[in-house]
Amino acid sequence: MKLIYSFMLILCGLALINAQQTFSVEGTVQDFHDKTMLENAVVKIGGFTTKTDKKGKFSFDRIPAGQYILIAKHPDCNDYTENIGVTQDLHLTITLEHHVEDIETVTLHGNHKQSGSVIIRTLDKTDIERNSTENLGNLLSKISGVTALKTGNNIAKPVIHGLYGSRIAILNNGVKMAEQEWGVEHAPNVDVNDFGHIDVIKGASALKYGSDAVGGVVVLEPTVLPKRDTLMGNIKLSGISNGKGGEISANVAKAWKNQWFVKSGGSYKKLGDLYIPHHTLQNSGAEVNSFNFSVGNHGFMQGFDISYSGINQEFGIYKGAHLGSPLDYYKAINFGQPYFLDNFSYDITNPKQEVEHHIAKISAYKRFENFGKISFQYSFQLNRRKEFDIRRGELNELPSMDLRLITHSASLTHLLERANWSIESGLSAGFQDNYPNPATKARRLIPDYYKYDAGAFSVFKYKFNSKLNAEAGARYDFSRYDAYKYYDGKDWNEKFANLFPQFFVMESDSRILTRPILDYHNFSANLGLNYKPNNSFEFKVNLSRADRTPNPAELFADGLHHSAAVVEEGDLSIKKETLYNATLSMIGKFSVLKGLHVEVSPYYIISDSFINQVPTGFESSNRGTFPIWSYQQIKARMFGVDADVELNILDNLKWNTSFSALKGDDLTNKEPLILMMPANLRNSVEFKLNTPKNLYIRVENESVFRQNRYPLRNQSIEFIEDGQVRNEIVDLSTPPSAYTVFNASVGADLFKNLNVNFRINNIFNTEYREYLNRLRYIMPEPGRNFIVTLKYNF
Repeated sequence: MKLIYSFMLILCGLALINAQQTFSVEGTVQDFHDKTMLENAVVKIGGFTTKTDKKGKFSFDRIPAGQYILIAKHPDCNDYTENIGVTQDLHLTITLEHHVEDIETVTLHGNHKQSGSVIIRTLDKTDIERNSTENLGNLLSKISGVTALKTGNNIAKPVIHGLYGSRIAILNNGVKMAEQEWGVEHAPNVDVNDFGHIDVIKGASALKYGSDAVGGVVVLEPTVLPKRDTLMGNIKLSGISNGKGGEISANVAKAWKNQWFVKSGGSYKKLGDLYIPHHTLQNSGAEVNSFNFSVGNHGFMQGFDISYSGINQEFGIYKGAHLGSPLDYYKAINFGQPYFLDNFSYDITNPKQEVEHHIAKISAYKRFENFGKISFQYSFQLNRRKEFDIRRGELNELPSMDLRLITHSASLTHLLERANWSIESGLSAGFQDNYPNPATKARRLIPDYYKYDAGAFSVFKYKFNSKLNAEAGARYDFSRYDAYKYYDGKDWNEKFANLFPQFFVMESDSRILTRPILDYHNFSANLGLNYKPNNSFEFKVNLSRADRTPNPAELFADGLHHSAAVVEEGDLSIKKETLYNATLSMIGKFSVLKGLHVEVSPYYIISDSFINQVPTGFESSNRGTFPIWSYQQIKARMFGVDADVELNILDNLKWNTSFSALKGDDLTNKEPLILMMPANLRNSVEFKLNTPKNLYIRVENESVFRQNRYPLRNQSIEFIEDGQVRNEIVDLSTPPSAYTVFNASVGADLFKNLNVNFRINNIFNTEYREYLNRLRYIMPEPGRNFIVTLKYNF
């Protein structure tokens, strides 16, 4: 019996020894693109963890036999996960996606450690959510060097370093928007609720987005979904006191571990007549709704997505902007005599604009181990703009302008990365079809035209050492307009008949039909350096030259632009615009209190062919009295500075300040440039607590100085008063006074999934006017506004 027990104990011991058998697991972690070994990568096998050495090697000596989940992580890389069985000694080669140095891609997030010489400012998800009821132009105005060109209080478009319109590219989920952006009152057709991150790239350094972006690029990126099985989303409800309206939005997304995803969202916003200090402005309401949907699979080696977004906007144009007589216009401009105030209403009547914009996109990419990454994208855009004027009888129901713009765009890019260098190259092509509907029975501001585009670019980036990086890029673009346009016979013969006889088609009564075919060859180049001598200082230098094709308004505009309340005159003889831009950024980090960050960025822009728009006269008709704004080509110079300071006073108390100043000169006419941003100073203090969770209190102040440099462009106007013909000067030049505005906000998580945010804009109900508001002559900016937003996350 003892022998039997002894034998059984030996068998159990052998089984126990076999069950606890261990093996060694070793290997390397390397970069997918150039096979560089990655140091300090974290490798986990079950509950065992180690790091790679300088040669990218790792090892585990005693891993018990069994099934495990292997995870490898490295800063700025996507995690690597794999199921492994340990039944013997293993040697593994792990490849990580270490491609954060994609040159100027639209995923330059966070603190932009790898952004090179590109100068970027960011609005993160928190910034967007706290100001989700604002339009894009007003939201971006919170960034130094960026302001908004406005037409009234609802319509705003971004201005970067004094440049706006077609000089600024807006990337909506990777698609360069084509939305008749030439109009000063054509606000970007986007809903900020759709995005989790917004980057502003200052200057003409982002060549991959096209040569037109001589002023900068606004990159709108949706929230990146986690690569795991999850359902997530949110519902937001906002109440807005100014306009007595509100907004509701919802977003939902489903993601799977196999990297498939589907998401959708939408919003609706309604405002009545807007409140200015002590009054409301008749017909200044707005109604906006949007919808988006996307589906795809974003794996490491390959991926694709299909997406759609659409937005409909209806904006009332303050009735006081469309005055019926020259006398009323003279009194409104020179004496501030108010018209069409109070009588609040939600109705939006003429004059107004209705705009819809649709984007459909398909994109795909594939990585090759030794060849790099190939990406393809095709997008379709439809922009439909209707502008309604105050007209008589049945014509009042017809839009005065009805434009349909269809845009097809395609691009193919290649990215190759190595240890110390990378190169990105690409080809692009586009086609536009603009159709102004003749059923309006009004003179067409912009004619029928086809536009053809083709381009090629290449950007090379080289890392000399850990302190110095350089990049250089070049781009060529070809553009062709093929238009059909009628001119008054007198205007054609006086201005263009001798210059462009080949464009003549036929004469009909006093009108001349022409077919302008205009070709443009544009060359752009960029050189940048990024020097970081230590962790406390960093210097960025960027030099660029960029050609821009004139936009349709600059070439063809001819008539009343109803929403802008001006008559516009283009010039067929305008040539391409060439800008030279130099930008320097100096960044310092100092151990003051809990940390001080300072960045100063001076810039200089010069052009011998700058396209400028200035007031040149008045036109009176049965539709009212309007100033004439004409496009001219001049020699111009602009220089300015942006400065940002962030001081962490305590762990939970932060102070931010920013200052921007800009000086622009029309060297041809020896006068200041018109519509240059006044100097401004912004300050904010934010205090955070964890009880209740994510509680913050923020106070903001914005001071805008008076613009003392402006051209004298006053115009004479003739009218009859008391039976006498009078000729008076209308002051279209003098800028408004300086002003200071205070805002405040507070927010917290009330419950696990419920967040509340309360904001007050213009706390003291200050009456002020903005120099960059084209309707500043007849109306001030909005008064006090209370906004409360409830957000439920799931």
